[in-house]
Amino acid sequence: MAMSIRAGRVNVGLTQEKAAKELGITRATLSSYESGKTIPDIEMGKKMAALYKTTVDELVFSAK
Repeated sequence: MAMSIRAGRVNVGLTQEKAAKELGITRATLSSYESGKTIPDIEMGKKMAALYKTTVDELVFSAK
């Protein structure tokens, strides 16, 4: 089932600050990904999927 990257983060109980720290990026960068302003590269997508306990295929990455 597809879910936004924000929903993935919220589902595992992480704040943007905590998720960003775990991913090795700034909170602003994560916010930019979640708002669709930018799209993470595939390696970051894989890190996010692992942290959010899902697969890259289930996460929705979209730019506005």
